Amino acid sequence: MTPPDLSRRRVLFAAGAAGTGAVLTSSTGTASSLRGRGSAALVVHNARVLTGERHARPQEAIAVGRNGTVLATGPSAVIRRLSGPGTDVVDASGATVMSGIVDAHAHPIGAGTRSLKPSLDHERFTVEQLLETLRQFLAESAGGEPGGEPDGWLSAVDWNPVGLLPAGTVPHHRILDELPTRRPVALLGGDGHTAWVNRRGLELAGITAKTPDPPGGEIVRDPDGSPTGLLKDDAIHPVTRLIPEAEGEELHAAVAKALSHAAAQGVTAFLDAGVTEFELDVYAALAGSDRMIQRVATALRLSPEEVSDPKEALRWVREMRGTHGGTPKLHFGTAKVFLDGVIEHPTRTAALLDPYLDRDGRPTRDRGDLYATAAEFAALARLFDRHGWQLHTHAIGDRAVRVALDGYESARRAGGSRGNRHTIAHLQLVHPDDYPRFARLGVVACMQLQWAMRDVWTMEALLPYIGDERHRRLYPARGLARNGAVLAGGSDWPVDPLGVWNQIRTAVDREGESARQGALHPELQGLDRAAALRMHTAGSAYQLGMERRIGKLTPGAAADLIVLDRDVTRVPVREISDTRVRLTLVGGEAVYDEESTAGKAVRAELDAAAVSLAASARPSSLERTHGGGGGAGQGVGSGRHSACGGGCAPGGGRGVVSG
Repeated sequence: MTPPDLSRRRVLFAAGAAGTGAVLTSSTGTASSLRGRGSAALVVHNARVLTGERHARPQEAIAVGRNGTVLATGPSAVIRRLSGPGTDVVDASGATVMSGIVDAHAHPIGAGTRSLKPSLDHERFTVEQLLETLRQFLAESAGGEPGGEPDGWLSAVDWNPVGLLPAGTVPHHRILDELPTRRPVALLGGDGHTAWVNRRGLELAGITAKTPDPPGGEIVRDPDGSPTGLLKDDAIHPVTRLIPEAEGEELHAAVAKALSHAAAQGVTAFLDAGVTEFELDVYAALAGSDRMIQRVATALRLSPEEVSDPKEALRWVREMRGTHGGTPKLHFGTAKVFLDGVIEHPTRTAALLDPYLDRDGRPTRDRGDLYATAAEFAALARLFDRHGWQLHTHAIGDRAVRVALDGYESARRAGGSRGNRHTIAHLQLVHPDDYPRFARLGVVACMQLQWAMRDVWTMEALLPYIGDERHRRLYPARGLARNGAVLAGGSDWPVDPLGVWNQIRTAVDREGESARQGALHPELQGLDRAAALRMHTAGSAYQLGMERRIGKLTPGAAADLIVLDRDVTRVPVREISDTRVRLTLVGGEAVYDEESTAGKAVRAELDAAAVSLAASARPSSLERTHGGGGGAGQGVGSGRHSACGGGCAPGGGRGVVSG
């Protein structure tokens, strides 16, 4: 559809025109007099205003006060009476006005660092195609010190660990050793749980046949015990610790640009789902230079050692809150825990109730990995719950989900309902017996539903290894919602390139960008449009404990709102993916305006990136999905379920970010 023009003009009324005793009907249906409140800073009319209240009808207009809150919603003719000297008036031409997107699981700093690294773009490559691409990266990057001894790492992000062709080709350092370089080379996996390293990289990391597998990680080995160069989960960290990262203004500028791109897609708040002191320092620098434009809730990442030592974990999160709690727009109260890895082949570290299958459909003895015992997690949950902290737990497999629910239930039995909004993130596979437990225990289901589509990750890398029955239960959004669970929407950006509106669309049709491949069981697990919009606004705000301030457009709420180019409640579902944001406000302040010079520049960058992405995609493959970026400070790759800045693998010390 052709997007309507936003006609913005400044309307000058006589002084006091808005204070004539007009009576408005608020979005709650209660008449409220606005006499004496003064004129609005902004009025948007001729719109379909979604207030975010369940079952509420759309309104025609909204007024934003000069204190950055919503004054009122209602009929256009009535709301426009709030215009006065200095009021900006926007004609939305029938398009949607709604709460800004509240991203309940993302890694914004990882998105900035990713942009500074060479990317393999999640493509499938033959060995020769891959080597040719890496030769180009080597030619374009600096490395080597006087005397010829190499010291410059080539670390490429977005490697597709299931995409090496021909199918069945096994990553081995011998392949990377064919490159014409003595430099260490690391390909950081798009699943966030794997890295592929050449021999030089293994040597620098000190990984030999005698190196034991670390807790929560695996060094893949040849029959003689020597490392192949393929590393999983925590075995990645000895490599990524050695890879230098951007810092200072280079890093801050890259993250600021990433945040501006998010604002242009309508994101007004995040949960940063894997924060260490590194990220806190970056946010402080951005806030100090007025470049932190969204609200950011922090999920302070706990290592496996801290999960097993709850008192130390509590001490550390309190220390971080005490040190950084004064940073503007930064919010504390959540800790991040990993319970398992990822489910896709070849990593298969997600914890399952029933074992994985082999390629021929026969059960194996492998049920994946738990990164904490049930007793350890329950003890942590009880302590953090008692002290008012929310846990945000990564759980992909149904066994990990059950352990998380059991831990939260233990905390509830010990202390009753404290309203701490404990959360489970990702929820790729949940046993149906556990669906009702979310509502009963008050646990929020944080889902990334852009993954709920047919692509290489759900089909080639998964279906053969879990079988049809479990496959039909992937990402069970409808099953959880019908059992009363509160759903929250997150992107896990930059595990995928941020695509807010495709994310919402895929929650409904479970086709998304892979529509030509068919849908992923929409009749079983798809949501209706209203539920998909609500989970990415009010549902996520509830998870963050901010539902009284954001996520809805009701009188007195913060004016975190977006003006779109279409009516997303009425266009065909597939057209939701193409939605463009015209205006984004945070607290009544414009952080993206498509008509401004800065807004036009951001839009040009986004459009150029979209063209580049489309041009490089291979029509015969499904692999251009679930992208990610380099480590948020420490260089661990990203991809499906990764830290988007640090890989999903837990642990690795304070300098390594997990997500």
